[in-house]
Amino acid sequence: MSSPDHSPLGKATVYADRYDAGLLYPIPRQGKRDEIGVSADALPFHGVDVWNGYELSWLDLRGKPVVAVAEFRFPATTPNIVESKSFKLYLNSFAQERLADAAAVGAILVRDLSAAAGGPAEVILRAPGDLDGTPIGEPEGALLDVQELDFDSYGPPRPDFLATHEGDAREVLVSHLLRSNCPVTGQPDWGSVQIAYTGAPIDRAGLLRYLVSFRSHTEFHEQCVERIFMDIRERCAPRELAVYARYTRRGGLDINPFRSTDPAAVPGNPRGARQ
Repeated sequence: MSSPDHSPLGKATVYADRYDAGLLYPIPRQGKRDEIGVSADALPFHGVDVWNGYELSWLDLRGKPVVAVAEFRFPATTPNIVESKSFKLYLNSFAQERLADAAAVGAILVRDLSAAAGGPAEVILRAPGDLDGTPIGEPEGALLDVQELDFDSYGPPRPDFLATHEGDAREVLVSHLLRSNCPVTGQPDWGSVQIAYTGAPIDRAGLLRYLVSFRSHTEFHEQCVERIFMDIRERCAPRELAVYARYTRRGGLDINPFRSTDPAAVPGNPRGARQ
Protein backbone atom coordinates (compact mmCIF):
# COMPACT_ATOMS: atom_id res chain seq x y z
CA MET A 1 0.00 0.00 0.00
CA SER A 2 1.18 3.52 -0.77
CA SER A 3 2.50 5.49 2.18
CA PRO A 4 4.12 8.92 2.59
CA ASP A 5 7.45 7.28 3.44
CA HIS A 6 7.69 5.86 -0.09
CA SER A 7 6.60 9.05 -1.84
CA PRO A 8 8.92 11.73 -3.34
CA LEU A 9 8.05 13.98 -0.42
CA GLY A 10 11.09 15.18 1.52
CA LYS A 11 13.61 13.71 -0.93
CA ALA A 12 16.00 15.27 -3.43
CA THR A 13 14.14 15.51 -6.72
CA VAL A 14 14.89 15.98 -10.39
CA TYR A 15 12.20 18.26 -11.81
CA ALA A 16 10.95 16.69 -15.03
CA ASP A 17 9.77 19.07 -17.75
CA ARG A 18 8.28 16.43 -20.06
CA TYR A 19 4.85 15.04 -19.38
CA ASP A 20 4.83 12.07 -17.01
CA ALA A 21 1.60 10.85 -15.38
CA GLY A 22 3.66 8.32 -13.43
CA LEU A 23 4.84 11.12 -11.14
CA LEU A 24 1.47 11.21 -9.35
CA TYR A 25 1.60 9.41 -6.02
CA PRO A 26 -1.75 8.34 -4.51
CA ILE A 27 -2.14 7.65 -0.79
CA PRO A 28 -5.20 5.69 0.42
CA ARG A 29 -7.52 7.66 2.68
CA GLN A 30 -8.83 4.70 4.63
CA GLY A 31 -5.86 4.09 6.91
CA LYS A 32 -6.27 7.44 8.67
CA ARG A 33 -10.05 7.17 8.53
CA ASP A 34 -9.84 3.93 10.48
CA GLU A 35 -8.11 5.87 13.28
CA ILE A 36 -11.08 8.23 13.67
CA GLY A 37 -13.81 5.62 13.27
CA VAL A 38 -14.84 6.36 9.70
CA SER A 39 -16.05 3.30 7.81
CA ALA A 40 -15.40 2.93 4.10
CA ASP A 41 -18.92 1.55 3.70
CA ALA A 42 -20.79 4.51 5.19
CA LEU A 43 -19.02 7.87 5.29
CA PRO A 44 -20.52 10.14 7.98
CA PHE A 45 -19.84 13.20 5.83
CA HIS A 46 -20.00 14.52 2.30
CA GLY A 47 -17.46 16.87 0.82
CA VAL A 48 -14.67 17.72 -1.53
CA ASP A 49 -10.99 18.69 -1.52
CA VAL A 50 -10.52 21.95 -3.43
CA TRP A 51 -6.99 22.54 -4.73
CA ASN A 52 -5.65 25.63 -6.51
CA GLY A 53 -2.58 25.35 -8.72
CA TYR A 54 -0.69 28.51 -9.61
CA GLU A 55 2.28 26.98 -11.46
CA LEU A 56 0.93 25.31 -14.59
CA SER A 57 2.42 25.96 -18.00
CA TRP A 58 2.81 24.21 -21.36
CA LEU A 59 3.77 25.08 -24.95
CA ASP A 60 1.28 25.76 -27.72
CA LEU A 61 1.77 24.06 -31.08
CA ARG A 62 4.17 26.82 -32.18
CA GLY A 63 6.28 26.42 -29.06
CA LYS A 64 5.05 29.52 -27.24
CA PRO A 65 4.58 29.07 -23.47
CA VAL A 66 1.07 29.26 -22.08
CA VAL A 67 0.29 29.71 -18.39
CA ALA A 68 -2.88 28.97 -16.47
CA VAL A 69 -4.26 28.86 -12.95
CA ALA A 70 -6.01 25.60 -12.19
CA GLU A 71 -8.77 24.63 -9.78
CA PHE A 72 -9.01 20.94 -8.94
CA ARG A 73 -11.83 19.23 -7.01
CA PHE A 74 -11.62 15.71 -5.60
CA PRO A 75 -14.76 14.27 -3.98
CA ALA A 76 -14.31 12.97 -0.43
CA THR A 77 -15.59 9.62 -1.75
CA THR A 78 -12.45 9.05 -3.82
CA PRO A 79 -10.35 6.32 -2.15
CA ASN A 80 -7.04 8.18 -2.49
CA ILE A 81 -5.55 11.58 -1.88
CA VAL A 82 -2.76 12.73 -4.19
CA GLU A 83 0.46 13.53 -2.37
CA SER A 84 1.15 17.22 -2.92
CA LYS A 85 4.80 17.16 -3.99
CA SER A 86 4.07 14.47 -6.55
CA PHE A 87 1.20 16.67 -7.78
CA LYS A 88 3.61 19.61 -8.16
CA LEU A 89 6.14 17.49 -10.05
CA TYR A 90 3.38 16.19 -12.32
CA LEU A 91 2.16 19.71 -13.15
CA ASN A 92 5.73 20.84 -13.85
CA SER A 93 6.12 17.96 -16.29
CA PHE A 94 3.85 19.80 -18.75
CA ALA A 95 6.38 22.65 -19.12
CA GLN A 96 7.96 21.52 -22.41
CA GLU A 97 4.98 19.66 -23.89
CA ARG A 98 3.34 21.05 -27.04
CA LEU A 99 -0.42 20.85 -26.70
CA ALA A 100 -3.22 22.23 -28.84
CA ASP A 101 -5.06 24.31 -26.24
CA ALA A 102 -6.29 24.50 -22.66
CA ALA A 103 -9.06 22.03 -23.41
CA ALA A 104 -6.49 19.40 -24.41
CA VAL A 105 -4.51 20.05 -21.22
CA GLY A 106 -7.66 19.87 -19.14
CA ALA A 107 -8.66 16.54 -20.63
CA ILE A 108 -5.26 15.04 -19.75
CA LEU A 109 -5.45 16.42 -16.22
CA VAL A 110 -8.93 14.99 -15.65
CA ARG A 111 -7.87 11.58 -16.93
CA ASP A 112 -4.67 11.33 -14.89
CA LEU A 113 -5.99 12.84 -11.66
CA SER A 114 -9.13 10.71 -11.74
CA ALA A 115 -6.99 7.62 -12.15
CA ALA A 116 -4.73 8.62 -9.24
CA ALA A 117 -7.61 9.54 -6.93
CA GLY A 118 -9.62 6.48 -7.89
CA GLY A 119 -12.67 8.56 -8.77
CA PRO A 120 -13.81 11.55 -10.82
CA ALA A 121 -11.70 14.69 -10.52
CA GLU A 122 -12.90 18.07 -11.78
CA VAL A 123 -10.50 20.52 -13.42
CA ILE A 124 -11.06 24.19 -14.33
CA LEU A 125 -8.29 26.13 -16.10
CA ARG A 126 -8.25 29.92 -16.13
CA ALA A 127 -5.95 32.34 -17.96
CA PRO A 128 -4.38 35.03 -15.76
CA GLY A 129 -6.68 37.65 -17.28
CA ASP A 130 -9.70 35.65 -16.19
CA LEU A 131 -8.69 36.32 -12.57
CA ASP A 132 -8.96 40.11 -12.85
CA GLY A 133 -11.18 41.39 -10.09
CA THR A 134 -11.00 38.20 -8.04
CA PRO A 135 -11.90 39.30 -4.51
CA ILE A 136 -9.71 38.56 -1.51
CA GLY A 137 -11.79 37.48 1.45
CA GLU A 138 -11.34 35.54 4.66
CA PRO A 139 -13.85 32.86 5.69
CA GLU A 140 -16.95 34.48 7.17
CA GLY A 141 -18.04 33.86 10.74
CA ALA A 142 -17.54 34.89 14.34
CA LEU A 143 -13.79 35.01 15.04
CA LEU A 144 -12.68 32.71 17.84
CA ASP A 145 -9.18 34.18 17.97
CA VAL A 146 -10.18 37.36 19.83
CA GLN A 147 -10.64 35.42 23.08
CA GLU A 148 -8.07 36.16 25.80
CA LEU A 149 -7.12 32.64 26.93
CA ASP A 150 -4.16 30.70 28.28
CA PHE A 151 -2.84 27.83 26.14
CA ASP A 152 -0.49 25.00 27.01
CA SER A 153 -1.51 22.10 24.76
CA TYR A 154 -0.08 21.91 21.24
CA GLY A 155 -0.40 18.24 20.34
CA PRO A 156 -1.73 15.69 20.05
CA PRO A 157 -5.26 17.04 19.36
CA ARG A 158 -7.40 17.32 22.46
CA PRO A 159 -11.05 16.52 21.71
CA ASP A 160 -11.67 16.57 25.47
CA PHE A 161 -11.54 20.39 25.20
CA LEU A 162 -14.79 20.30 23.21
CA ALA A 163 -18.00 20.94 25.14
CA THR A 164 -21.45 22.46 24.68
CA HIS A 165 -23.80 24.70 26.64
CA GLU A 166 -27.54 24.51 27.18
CA GLY A 167 -29.69 25.88 24.39
CA ASP A 168 -29.76 25.82 20.62
CA ALA A 169 -27.64 27.72 18.11
CA ARG A 170 -27.06 28.08 14.43
CA GLU A 171 -23.74 29.79 13.89
CA VAL A 172 -20.51 29.96 11.93
CA LEU A 173 -17.19 30.15 13.78
CA VAL A 174 -13.77 30.92 12.30
CA SER A 175 -10.16 30.65 13.43
CA HIS A 176 -6.95 31.57 11.63
CA LEU A 177 -4.79 29.71 14.18
CA LEU A 178 -4.88 26.24 12.61
CA ARG A 179 -1.43 24.75 12.15
CA SER A 180 -0.36 21.15 11.61
CA ASN A 181 2.71 19.45 10.21
CA CYS A 182 3.61 17.40 7.15
CA PRO A 183 3.81 13.67 8.00
CA VAL A 184 7.19 13.25 6.32
CA THR A 185 9.15 16.52 6.26
CA GLY A 186 7.72 18.02 9.43
CA GLN A 187 7.16 21.31 7.58
CA PRO A 188 4.30 23.37 9.03
CA ASP A 189 0.98 23.72 7.22
CA TRP A 190 -0.90 26.94 8.02
CA GLY A 191 -4.60 27.44 7.61
CA SER A 192 -7.87 29.07 8.53
CA VAL A 193 -10.84 26.93 9.50
CA GLN A 194 -14.57 27.66 9.30
CA ILE A 195 -17.00 25.61 11.38
CA ALA A 196 -20.73 25.95 10.69
CA TYR A 197 -23.18 24.01 12.84
CA THR A 198 -26.71 23.78 14.19
CA GLY A 199 -27.25 22.36 17.68
CA ALA A 200 -26.26 22.93 21.28
CA PRO A 201 -23.95 25.99 21.50
CA ILE A 202 -20.32 24.91 21.30
CA ASP A 203 -18.08 26.34 24.01
CA ARG A 204 -15.89 28.79 22.12
CA ALA A 205 -12.95 28.72 24.51
CA GLY A 206 -12.80 24.94 24.37
CA LEU A 207 -13.12 24.94 20.59
CA LEU A 208 -10.23 27.36 20.17
CA ARG A 209 -8.05 25.38 22.56
CA TYR A 210 -8.91 22.25 20.60
CA LEU A 211 -7.91 23.83 17.28
CA VAL A 212 -4.64 25.14 18.74
CA SER A 213 -3.87 21.61 19.98
CA PHE A 214 -3.22 20.64 16.33
CA ARG A 215 -0.16 22.89 16.31
CA SER A 216 2.40 20.08 16.65
CA HIS A 217 0.17 17.37 15.17
CA THR A 218 1.32 15.42 12.12
CA GLU A 219 -1.28 14.71 9.42
CA PHE A 220 -2.15 15.75 5.90
CA HIS A 221 -4.66 18.58 5.38
CA GLU A 222 -7.53 16.28 4.44
CA GLN A 223 -6.94 14.07 7.45
CA CYS A 224 -6.90 17.02 9.88
CA VAL A 225 -10.24 18.31 8.60
CA GLU A 226 -11.85 14.89 8.86
CA ARG A 227 -10.51 14.53 12.41
CA ILE A 228 -11.94 17.94 13.37
CA PHE A 229 -15.30 17.00 11.84
CA MET A 230 -15.46 13.68 13.65
CA ASP A 231 -14.33 15.07 17.01
CA ILE A 232 -16.96 17.82 16.93
CA ARG A 233 -19.58 15.33 15.77
CA GLU A 234 -18.81 12.92 18.61
CA ARG A 235 -18.29 15.46 21.41
CA CYS A 236 -20.88 18.11 20.52
CA ALA A 237 -23.51 16.12 18.55
CA PRO A 238 -24.66 18.94 16.25
CA ARG A 239 -27.66 18.26 14.03
CA GLU A 240 -25.83 19.88 11.11
CA LEU A 241 -22.10 20.39 10.71
CA ALA A 242 -19.66 21.66 8.09
CA VAL A 243 -15.89 22.11 8.42
CA TYR A 244 -13.92 23.98 5.74
CA ALA A 245 -10.17 24.60 6.04
CA ARG A 246 -8.37 27.04 3.77
CA TYR A 247 -4.64 26.28 3.86
CA THR A 248 -1.86 28.53 2.62
CA ARG A 249 0.04 27.71 -0.53
CA ARG A 250 3.13 25.56 -0.74
CA GLY A 251 4.93 24.71 -3.97
CA GLY A 252 2.35 26.58 -6.01
CA LEU A 253 -0.55 24.56 -4.56
CA ASP A 254 -3.07 25.19 -1.83
CA ILE A 255 -5.37 22.47 -0.44
CA ASN A 256 -8.78 23.25 1.01
CA PRO A 257 -10.78 20.29 2.36
CA PHE A 258 -14.53 20.63 3.03
CA ARG A 259 -16.67 18.13 4.95
CA SER A 260 -20.38 18.48 5.69
CA THR A 261 -23.43 16.57 6.84
CA ASP A 262 -25.34 18.16 3.93
CA PRO A 263 -25.00 16.15 0.71
CA ALA A 264 -26.04 19.20 -1.34
CA ALA A 265 -23.45 21.57 0.15
CA VAL A 266 -20.92 22.84 -2.40
CA PRO A 267 -18.15 25.09 -1.07
CA GLY A 268 -17.03 28.18 -2.88
CA ASN A 269 -13.37 28.85 -3.56
CA PRO A 270 -12.61 32.28 -2.06
CA ARG A 271 -8.98 33.31 -1.96
CA GLY A 272 -7.79 34.39 1.46
CA ALA A 273 -5.23 37.13 2.06
CA ARG A 274 -2.67 34.51 3.15
CA GLN A 275 -3.22 32.41 0.03
